[in-house]
Amino acid sequence: MSETQEKDGLLFREFQPSSKEEWIEKAISDLKGADFDKRLVWKNLNDIEVQPFYTLEDRQRTLDNSGRIEEKVVNYRRIERGAANKNALALQALEEGMDGIVFEVDPSDHIEDLLEHIEPEKTALSFSLRSGVWDFSDRLFKFYSSLDLDKEKVRGYIETPLLSEFLTEGILSEQLLDDMARVTRIFEDYPRLKTLTLSGREYLDSGGSQVQEIAFSLNSVVFMVEAMKERGLDENLIFRKLNLIMAIGSEYFVEISKLRALNSLFHRVAEKYGVREPDFTLVSRSSIWTKSVLDCNTNMLRATTEAMSAILGNTNALEIDPYDRETGTSRDLSRRIAGNIATILREESYFGKVRNPVDGAYYIEELSHELAEKALELFKEIEKIGGFVEAFRKEVIQSRIAMVRTSRIKLMGRRRRVQVGVNKYPNLMERLSTEMLCREIPPSNSRTLRPRRAGLEVEWVRANTERWVEQTGRRPVVEFAAYGNLAMRKARAGFAYDFLGVGGYQMEEERSFASYLEAAESSARSGSDIVVICSSDEDYRETALDFVKEFRALDSSKVLVLAGYPEDSLEKLTRAGLDAFIHQGADIVGTLNLIHKKISGMPKKPKI
Repeated sequence: MSETQEKDGLLFREFQPSSKEEWIEKAISDLKGADFDKRLVWKNLNDIEVQPFYTLEDRQRTLDNSGRIEEKVVNYRRIERGAANKNALALQALEEGMDGIVFEVDPSDHIEDLLEHIEPEKTALSFSLRSGVWDFSDRLFKFYSSLDLDKEKVRGYIETPLLSEFLTEGILSEQLLDDMARVTRIFEDYPRLKTLTLSGREYLDSGGSQVQEIAFSLNSVVFMVEAMKERGLDENLIFRKLNLIMAIGSEYFVEISKLRALNSLFHRVAEKYGVREPDFTLVSRSSIWTKSVLDCNTNMLRATTEAMSAILGNTNALEIDPYDRETGTSRDLSRRIAGNIATILREESYFGKVRNPVDGAYYIEELSHELAEKALELFKEIEKIGGFVEAFRKEVIQSRIAMVRTSRIKLMGRRRRVQVGVNKYPNLMERLSTEMLCREIPPSNSRTLRPRRAGLEVEWVRANTERWVEQTGRRPVVEFAAYGNLAMRKARAGFAYDFLGVGGYQMEEERSFASYLEAAESSARSGSDIVVICSSDEDYRETALDFVKEFRALDSSKVLVLAGYPEDSLEKLTRAGLDAFIHQGADIVGTLNLIHKKISGMPKKPKI
């Protein structure tokens, strides 16, 4: 030991490590009496309480069989079903650095045309089918056989609509199960070509939690294993041919832990069937739920964190959707950017260069264990009901997901869960056509799942604004009437600017007035459609009611809003003619809908 190291060792012995209890005591002291759990403990929708910090005392043993980071995670690009020249698009993708292609196959597609100049031994080739599963797979087998390929090097998967149709339409095809068994038999000697693909995307994309996604996906695995066993397949072959497609959401550490927990529990399920090393694959695809049409460029950031979560969670393959996919106008540029995300992470950020870098991280280990325990509990509960199919037909799965979805939408509406560009920090320069936006909220259906974007309700409000603009030829104008305490009026004007900007209105700069009377008279006579009163609680107590009365004496049609929530005078202000209060706990969808209803009944030219 060097002299320097010896001195450092002596120095550190002077300081005793602090216990977790001491850290909590210090945090409570700094909170000055505020509740530690309410202020610092995050209670997410998996019923897991996430602590603000973790120490050596929280150390968990690394979860068994949580997977390992692949040195080269397959980077897929999807060639959509309606594309004119699928082979040209696939070759372009390979030139741009992709190493996997997912073809959405039409019955009219010829395999020789799809795969022209593409080498199956060097590229992961997967096929998403809607119909004709046996016919296409048989042709693919004969095509591969004719090439005299090294079967160990052929990678990819065949995706059928079996599970997606059941979850979203309630249709379960026995014929399709028969076809999948036949396809598995003919490709038995292709160990890396997976023929039993199950999708778990629908759970998260319908608003479900990560615990539900893990549990229900494993329930579907048990269903598939039993269905294939009935058709004469061996358990080892079944598990070797399984491929799971999971959605990746925006809760970064939770998503890492989700995939680790899923890997671990999958192995436990396989062990119950006597399979020690299930050679299944896990494909992670960016979530629909987390994406937006409003300010869709922010989808690039969401996709990046999702890709990072998937890689650190030990996925085998990635499929990142173009950032503008939800607008229906994907371009070459957005497809190229989507593909580059994984490439940059691998080549420039060294993802995949270190084996399992999150192993031993106290927070992730704790979260992985908790997700695994809760998912296993839910998995067993569904099995007791009668299994995956029976639980779905009894609408148990749908009702569980609906409860979480309702909570998520409420949190979005109250801006407790922020989606940039959607319910907070709107892009005020953005102009969207009503065709791109959600024009009506799809009715809930307790019998099926409906994958959707989280921000549909906000989009619906924005669509109402855009229709109003088309009808009147102008955009609703918001004016901020600020007076009184400088700091508070500035703060509340900023809050209101962000809150109402989500509605797609024309936002004027804040105007400061010397008195409430001047503010009321000026804003009532201006050309604005919506007026926001901005001041302090003290000023509101003294002058808000007089402001509203003076304003309504001059104008009865404009929308009048107050930034704040003066609890002692809510009823009086409302009776005097105030339309709404905007504050931290306000529901943004309900408030903007109320504003829209009122401005829709206004004359096309505002009263001046």
